Amino acid sequence: MDKTNTTQCELTPAGRLKNLADWDKNVAAWLAEKDGITLTEAHWEIILMMRKYYETYNISPILKLLKREIREKLDAQKAENVYLDKLFPNGVLTQGSKIAGLPVPILDVEIEKLPVAKAKPAAEPITTPPAHKHFIGSFEFQGKVYPVYEKGNLANLDDWSEPLAEFMARQEGINLTPAHWEIIHFMRQFYFKYGISPMVRLLMKNMRDELGASKGSDEYLYKLFPGGPSRQGSRIAGLPEPQGCID
Repeated sequence: MDKTNTTQCELTPAGRLKNLADWDKNVAAWLAEKDGITLTEAHWEIILMMRKYYETYNISPILKLLKREIREKLDAQKAENVYLDKLFPNGVLTQGSKIAGLPVPILDVEIEKLPVAKAKPAAEPITTPPAHKHFIGSFEFQGKVYPVYEKGNLANLDDWSEPLAEFMARQEGINLTPAHWEIIHFMRQFYFKYGISPMVRLLMKNMRDELGASKGSDEYLYKLFPGGPSRQGSRIAGLPEPQGCID
């Protein structure tokens, strides 16, 4: 379709694009006008930054991470709520992502309310999967049963401990070293600061920024976690499966 013909763009009941591939700047202007907004250069700075974030990390930004990007790449003042709310009165995440043609973001309030699932142990007998495979359903450690999700992540995040991490790592063929622990603690700090498990590209960027280029490299991280530094690392770190993970 001719994407300049916005009348052909299908919208969801919430006014978001049904087909994200329909987005272009004309469509963005049309979506903004429907919300009573005339896009300015200031709007475009944020919109294009949000799109770049999505293209890089395969997930819409959460507010804390978006503000961090704005502070780093634009200006600290532009990361303030007063500035962002003036541009996007209905919220930079909700309204901004809609105009930017992105998927519905995870809102900070939703992150705070994410339940720590109290999953029941599997009804079937507990079986140990082959070595180098993550646990499935549930597993037993020191007389207690630990339920896990399909990808092997703990159902109850409060169950995590360092001895449990070592046990889970050994099941996947990994003996944890100080280098592993540095990444595990880094991932846990990231999760409790931002509310999400870092997907691999985000993990690499932040490790490069904070620990140096060598520790944020593919070679270094995949040598330690051959099953994927984000996917396998999150399991051993006792965190939820990363959103948008493409290990």
